[in-house]
Amino acid sequence: MKEKVVIIRYAEIHLKGKNRGFFERLFTVNLERCLKGLRHELRRTSGRYLVEKFDPDRVEEIESRISNVFGVHSYSVGLKTEADFDAILECALEVCPEEGTFKVETHRGDKRFPYTSMEVNAEIGARLLAAHPKLSVDVHSPAAYVYVDIRERGAALVFGEFKKGRGGMPVGASGKGMLLISGGIDSPVAGYMMAKRGMQVDCLHFHSYPHTNELAKEKVVSLAKTISKFTNAYRLTTISVTRIQEEIHAKCAPELNVTLLRRFMFRLAERLAKKRGGQCLITGESLGQVASQTIEGMTSSNAVVALPVLRPLVGFDKDEIIEISRKIGTYEISVEPYEDCCTVFLPDFPAIKPKLSFIEEEEKKLDVEGLVEDALASVEVISF
Repeated sequence: MKEKVVIIRYAEIHLKGKNRGFFERLFTVNLERCLKGLRHELRRTSGRYLVEKFDPDRVEEIESRISNVFGVHSYSVGLKTEADFDAILECALEVCPEEGTFKVETHRGDKRFPYTSMEVNAEIGARLLAAHPKLSVDVHSPAAYVYVDIRERGAALVFGEFKKGRGGMPVGASGKGMLLISGGIDSPVAGYMMAKRGMQVDCLHFHSYPHTNELAKEKVVSLAKTISKFTNAYRLTTISVTRIQEEIHAKCAPELNVTLLRRFMFRLAERLAKKRGGQCLITGESLGQVASQTIEGMTSSNAVVALPVLRPLVGFDKDEIIEISRKIGTYEISVEPYEDCCTVFLPDFPAIKPKLSFIEEEEKKLDVEGLVEDALASVEVISF
């Protein structure tokens, strides 16, 4: 008896020692979440997960969903059968082409199986050669592989390909962070990178309607939805900073418009993060990329919050960030021509290395707490 299955192998979880059970349970939850709505059974074996009893016509959809789950090292579509040579050969004949070069590789997860890996390789290889005279063995660079994985309880898995997963850690294993997501290229990539390290990501967007087009907000909704398949996020929170920007523009040195705005953004993000159990802020800043992303600008923003600020792209150049954005499907959305709030009242010559003392002096011209409370009253939550 044979059955089509999807075999999933995890990445760093095997290094977790006595804590491995926690990570495996979380990984199971994330896999079940990604497969929600599809008929299936998910079973955990030693170092493997098997997706079984699914509609074979939906296998490509299952693969697509699994490929977006962090923690997956590799996966394969294969056949599950009994651990005896006749049954394994029947599956191997489906996996192996009828001509060309091939190689059999066996992993014996159950050491009680009475034959060694080399003996299985030799026996199955000989039977395949007998069945298909146009086949030949090439142990160095074969055109096709037949992988045999002997598992516990008398089961064997037979497949022909390892497909690379996303790697990383299961989302939720590394705490929770608040992502300041704009309509640009960088911040969605930053959220993706932190989710890859196991962080649960909550998305927060600042807008300046009516100074910015309402379509700019819809663009960010699309970005948040796109990365949600990696981050498990189900909502986007928006806050209006229109009044804050108008006050800064009217009362403060123009070269500090962006610097002062970012300090307000960090205050607002921290308030919301703490309310929701967030442990850090996440931004898409890359050192030196724009005027506000100098070490002085970053220090200015950090100075108004107690939570740590994670900048996963800080050492990346633009081409590297764009490459990742293309891979995760956000690039084409990010380059849509809708301006975000950071372009409103943009000075001709923004401060590149602002002194913190000067920033704080200019900020005294503003009712900081009143503006923060006013902005928090504009919170809107958009659920996916």
